[in-house]
Amino acid sequence: MAKVLIVDDDLDLIAGNQAILEAAGHDVISSVDKTEGMAKIKSDSPDLIILDVNMTTEQEGFEMNLELNNNPELKNIPVLMQTGVEVMSTNLSVVDMIREMRKDPGYKDSKTLLVRSVDGSAGVDYLSEDGVSIFLPVDGFLSKPVDAEVLISEVDRLLNK
Repeated sequence: MAKVLIVDDDLDLIAGNQAILEAAGHDVISSVDKTEGMAKIKSDSPDLIILDVNMTTEQEGFEMNLELNNNPELKNIPVLMQTGVEVMSTNLSVVDMIREMRKDPGYKDSKTLLVRSVDGSAGVDYLSEDGVSIFLPVDGFLSKPVDAEVLISEVDRLLNK
């Protein structure tokens, strides 16, 4: 039985995902923000994390993913980003083009891109508060509202890597 941590500030979404995952035989724990989520990762050692993008702040999910990626003990835990934001399927040269456009101080669009590359990789490219473009790899995306079949399929795919 795999242990899945859901980090999301929407309690209804947590309850729905939890019911779906438990029916599929997974053990589910949850938290409502980055601070509680990081504590549960350290105390409960989940096999997979489902991480909301926008929680206490618009970038809290990205910040948590960055912290996970920067920690050698945690960076190998698979992360599914769950979001209502549309995911762009493209090649990474489009991301490079948008990064160039962000250098213009008058440019206000596309501060955050959720990208699924045509080569199968996925990640979040966002403009940090201090104006630096950061790319964070993730293992996949889940759209809100959740589709039970897609949720189970993605979780199983990552747990069986």
